[in-house]
Amino acid sequence: MSDLEYPADLRYTSDHEWVKDRGDGVVRVGISAFAQDALGDVVYVSLPAVGDSVAAGDACGEVESTKSVSDLYAPLAGEITAINEQLDATPELVNNDPYGEGWMYELKLADDGALAGLQDVDAYKATLT
Repeated sequence: MSDLEYPADLRYTSDHEWVKDRGDGVVRVGISAFAQDALGDVVYVSLPAVGDSVAAGDACGEVESTKSVSDLYAPLAGEITAINEQLDATPELVNNDPYGEGWMYELKLADDGALAGLQDVDAYKATLT
C-alpha cells in the first residue's frame, strides 16, 4: 500500500474521496488512490448532473469496476458546477490519474468553512493502516 500516493494539498473523507480547494468557493472531487486500487479496473462512472444540489454524505453517483459497484458520496453540501465528461469515454482515467485527469466533479460549497472539517493527508493515511 505504500506505493499509493496521497497529495498533501488535498482534504480526504472516510469514504475515500479527495477534495481540492480551488480557492474560489468551488472544490474539485475525486476518489483516492486507495479507492481506485481497491476497486480495480474502473469500467464506468455515473456522475451527478450539473445544477444538482447535494448534502454532505448524499450518494451522488457510482463507480463501476470489474470487481464491484461503489457509490460516490458528496463530501460537502453544495451545487454541482461541472463534471468530468472525459470519464464517459475513458473511465480508466480514474485508475491512471486519480488526482488529475480522473477527477469526478466540481462543487460550489454551501459553506466554505465546512472544508476544514475534512481529514488532512496524515489523518486520512492513519485510517488506512
